[in-house]
Amino acid sequence: MTVIDGRYQYYAQSGDTLNSVAKHFGVEPNQINSDRPLDPYKMITPGQLLQISDAIGMNYSSDKLLPDSEVIFSPSADDFDIQGYILASGGYLANFQQQVGAELLSGAEIVRRVATNTSVNPRLLLAVIEYRSHWLTSLPATIDHTYPLGFHFSDYRGFFLECSLAAKLLNKGYYGWREGLFTSLNFFNGSALRIAPQSNAGSVALQYFFAQIYPQSAWEANLYGPDNFLNLYQQLFGDYWQRAESVEPLFSGNLEPPLLELPFAPGEEWALTGGLHVDWNSGTPSGALDFAPLTGEPRCSTSRAWVLSAAPGVVVRSSENIVVIALEDEQMMKTGWQLFYMHIAKQDSIAQGTRVRLDDPIGHPSCEGGLATGTHVHFARKYKGEWIGAGDPLPLVLSGWTALPGEKQFQTSLVKGAQIITASQNAGINSRIIR
Repeated sequence: MTVIDGRYQYYAQSGDTLNSVAKHFGVEPNQINSDRPLDPYKMITPGQLLQISDAIGMNYSSDKLLPDSEVIFSPSADDFDIQGYILASGGYLANFQQQVGAELLSGAEIVRRVATNTSVNPRLLLAVIEYRSHWLTSLPATIDHTYPLGFHFSDYRGFFLECSLAAKLLNKGYYGWREGLFTSLNFFNGSALRIAPQSNAGSVALQYFFAQIYPQSAWEANLYGPDNFLNLYQQLFGDYWQRAESVEPLFSGNLEPPLLELPFAPGEEWALTGGLHVDWNSGTPSGALDFAPLTGEPRCSTSRAWVLSAAPGVVVRSSENIVVIALEDEQMMKTGWQLFYMHIAKQDSIAQGTRVRLDDPIGHPSCEGGLATGTHVHFARKYKGEWIGAGDPLPLVLSGWTALPGEKQFQTSLVKGAQIITASQNAGINSRIIR
């Protein structure tokens, strides 16, 4: 990136919006120009040249560390055999097991579950595991089962939770940069570092992750020193930039959200019990809504009501009370969009591999799977493995109802013309909606 006459010459990257780029460069959107139109409500076409006022005071330079597709569970990892790779690597992880809830899971099953739930790339998770514990390729003489990855957070004990924490931190860096929520890395020893404004989300995810577990001097050594993390990553998984060429850019400038219906039957009255909140957990965008049936059943019972498919597609996951539908076009080609439903009761849950039409039943809402205080379904979206928030540039619209982002999670509204539905955990009268 160069500076000409006091203006940065920046080529837009996948996922860039006018607002996020302005935040990265510390300017107002009107201080960004281009020879092609810039729509504040759409993503910018990757590769489009932007001229941006120099408000930072210096030209930061930084090589990109990782493609975005290597951080999220993108199509580049669809054919990656997690179990086969772990077994072939021959380390401690190959024979490791841990009790997770009521299940005894293998190391491979834990990595797959964490990667699938958080939508973090399993290759990256395995590289973090190897870098911090050597469990992937070695049989360490000393095994720490309480903090195998060495994070030492009391709320995250054991291999499963430490892997989950690693994924959460990676997501916080990735989506925090994507949405322009921060421009600096704050280290736990009190120092801070300005992030290069031309960085991509994948690189910032890695920088943020390492900034949470190392002081700045060690952070620099682990990311940029002779024995850095990326050297290990390439040794394990080959040329990641070449692999990314087949799937990136993840977003085009003209991407439109899919047409969706509310996930219940026409004529039924449900309640919006949770306004916009995180898609999965802290660190992911606020793009999820909670809907509860008004069927008069006891709290947290499996409802007799059905959750319906909001669009046609194929069920690519039906496990752990989660159903994921990969949307298809009229030629039955996958579009990259996925619908994510959580708290689907095990009873009558649709089978993986089932092709569904609009309004086909997929299961019953419940409290099963994750934390829940009442029977409901949690609904969110992903695109090519990336969690999607609501609002511009990809608004969440269901049966003509638009989800309006707000300052407080769970307390936002749906709007359709002059009608307003406001979320209420107790299913108050103003939260009730009929499709």
